[in-house]
Amino acid sequence: MTILAITGATGFVGSAVLAEALAQGHQVRALARRDQTERAGVEWVRGDLDDESALAALVTGADAVIHVAGLTNTPDPAEFTAANVTGTANVIAAMKGARVRRLVFVSSLAAREPKLSAYGASKAQAEAVVEASGLDWTTVRPPGVYGPRDVDYLDMFRTAKWGFVPLPPGGASSIIHADDLARLLVGLAGSNAAPTKKKVFEPDDGREGGWSHKELAQAIGRAMGKRSVFAPHLPRFVLDLAAAGDRLARGDRAKLTPDRVGYMAHPNWVSRSHCRVPPGIWQPRIASEEGLKATAEWYKREGWL
Repeated sequence: MTILAITGATGFVGSAVLAEALAQGHQVRALARRDQTERAGVEWVRGDLDDESALAALVTGADAVIHVAGLTNTPDPAEFTAANVTGTANVIAAMKGARVRRLVFVSSLAAREPKLSAYGASKAQAEAVVEASGLDWTTVRPPGVYGPRDVDYLDMFRTAKWGFVPLPPGGASSIIHADDLARLLVGLAGSNAAPTKKKVFEPDDGREGGWSHKELAQAIGRAMGKRSVFAPHLPRFVLDLAAAGDRLARGDRAKLTPDRVGYMAHPNWVSRSHCRVPPGIWQPRIASEEGLKATAEWYKREGWL
């Protein structure tokens, strides 16, 4: 039986990875900061990315590690380095101590443009740490990840309910359903195929050229039962003002930070074809029109809208 060690297994993407690993028949060992409810097939390890003994317990005897955990948003940009760079180095150190070779690292498309945000810079630095590790690694840079439990796209669904979706300056991006991403990550963890080794992949939903911001807004509108939505592009300075307002309103829980505005305003977050996962290894199964509709229905059932 294959043992997969997973960091970040209680988060949005990580919980999908955990569920997929169990569905594929793997035994899971998962890192969590707080005590978790017992679950068949899962051994919870209490600790975080700074806890050397917890990381050792997590990876010892594992066949592969899927490193999902990381910081995606914070009012203090300095925290990105500690979480994303140092945390990744700590996972690698634990793997080397336990002689575990296979690492699947979850990065971000933001790593392509490290000068735009502290988040992107931290992910680029973490990728460099992974590539210098000497391990059997694969890095995955997901685009925008959506699906049930996601909070990043939630506000777009909420405003689409009223026929209005404010957008950043013009551009395009790729998206992927959390379940498709999870299937890729678990598949890579168990893969010995040469085309997956020491590669950087940029998966997506299979839509060539991604989605323009307006196209995605209209698709979310349709998922919410609207024929069309008003989706104006907001200038950068308006986003900066909105970030300041969000900080005043929600303090450290603000979702729109100046750092996030930095990469939101970039025009191209489309997954690149030369970084595509070989189709013999993985292909997306969830068409985004269907996935967005199912996500909207989940939000409604759970009272999130």
